[in-house]
Amino acid sequence: MLPWLLAIRPKTLPIAVAPILIGSALCFRNSRFSWVYLCITLLAALLIQIGTNLANDYYDFLQGSDTSERIGPLRVTQAGLLAPRTVRLGFILSFTLAAFLGLPLVARAGWPILAIGLASVVSGILYTAGPFALAYLGLGEIFVLFFFGPISVAGTYYIQAGYLNHSAIGHGIAIGLLACAVLVVNNLRDQKQDEKANKKTLAVRFGARFARAEYRFCILIPALIELYWGVWPSSLLLVAGYFWLRRAPLERLLAQTVWLLLGFAIITSFYLV
Repeated sequence: MLPWLLAIRPKTLPIAVAPILIGSALCFRNSRFSWVYLCITLLAALLIQIGTNLANDYYDFLQGSDTSERIGPLRVTQAGLLAPRTVRLGFILSFTLAAFLGLPLVARAGWPILAIGLASVVSGILYTAGPFALAYLGLGEIFVLFFFGPISVAGTYYIQAGYLNHSAIGHGIAIGLLACAVLVVNNLRDQKQDEKANKKTLAVRFGARFARAEYRFCILIPALIELYWGVWPSSLLLVAGYFWLRRAPLERLLAQTVWLLLGFAIITSFYLV
């Protein structure tokens, strides 16, 4: 069981939960909320996130970017804790279960949700798979921004309400940028190893100073976005969180940025309802 817990990276799962909380809070505010569809959407999103994490573990091993020199958390395929074919079966099963859970969502909301689901699964695999893997081309932030931001928030709202809401896009961009902040810390920590593996993240392409500026952008711009929408407690949290985290070591910074993201989602959701 422990290797599987390591493989699914539970510390990253709040990134999948946060946008669904915000999208559902907007539905509640507009009297369109459904507990049933919230739970189904949440489970499907978690399974897609787990599948993506397992696929990343598997394909990073095949690409050679996960080695014994790795600084960050242990990767089970590289460490030999799980066989590659077992990890591959794990992400196939996760995506299959997510697709099964997505059936009632598609039945309720139609082809837009089908398109989002298929794109999420395909992107989750192509993030690290193949000769044009998104993460290896420096496109990881774009993937994270949209799929863990406006697509997830607006998709959640659309499932429950049956129409789009422009504020879902705005709040979605804010939470997507915070998800990018988590990725930036990860890429900054792995910069040297990624460079050896020819994994051209933005931290590798433009250096550590750029990555630190990118992190500040991904924390402080959401504060401005939420101030525009009148959610001032979330703005204060992000500003305070930034000054609190700015001197944290990278490994601690990663986990604490995830907690900041989750705290932001909870406060924003409570304020919206």
